[in-house]
Amino acid sequence: QVQFVESGGGLVQPGGSLKLSCAASASIFSFFAMGWYRQAPGKQRESVATITTAGTTNYADSVKGRFTISRDNAKNMVYLQMNSLKPEDTAVYYCNRGIRPYDYWGQGTQVTVSS
Repeated sequence: QVQFVESGGGLVQPGGSLKLSCAASASIFSFFAMGWYRQAPGKQRESVATITTAGTTNYADSVKGRFTISRDNAKNMVYLQMNSLKPEDTAVYYCNRGIRPYDYWGQGTQVTVSS
């Protein structure tokens, strides 16, 4: 079973950038597609971006052209580069497998976009 620890969130002004990192507890995560998810207050968790073991990526329409997901299997890491941030991006961001079944959800990292 793989566990994840997210980091890199914070408070940023609209139009700013953040890079989130996700550290996995086991190297076997390299066998799985990975994804970033987010949950805003009062809303369900939604998929933001996924990346397959081969590096194929997929993004939610709301973040296309602004966010980039990447992975480093040797380091058991997955990243989310977020540019041109909007207040609507405010949420707790989580990483997990990109397809079901998911591993346990971590605590996530808070991203707040506000002036």
